[in-house]
Amino acid sequence: MNFKPLFDRVLVKRTAEDTKTAGGIIIPDTAKEKPSQGEVIAVGTGSRDEAGKTIPMTLKVGDKILFGKWSGSEVKISGEDYLIMKEADVLGILE
Repeated sequence: MNFKPLFDRVLVKRTAEDTKTAGGIIIPDTAKEKPSQGEVIAVGTGSRDEAGKTIPMTLKVGDKILFGKWSGSEVKISGEDYLIMKEADVLGILE
């Protein structure tokens, strides 16, 4: 894949969620919500401040992140589904 997000945007691939509940009940595909966790695949150069200076990104490729339910724009690149979102839409990094 040859894609580079611009400025303060990141390319994210959603991670799969469990198909069972803690009690062992299997959740059918039709009842599942889209996961709100993902892995950062590509990162932009960073945003610019009022003076035109680049503010570096906090996120880096490979970070596992948590993001809001309606964050980002869904895109298909090389036949795979991804999300493009601003760094500000990311709620946190999972460690």
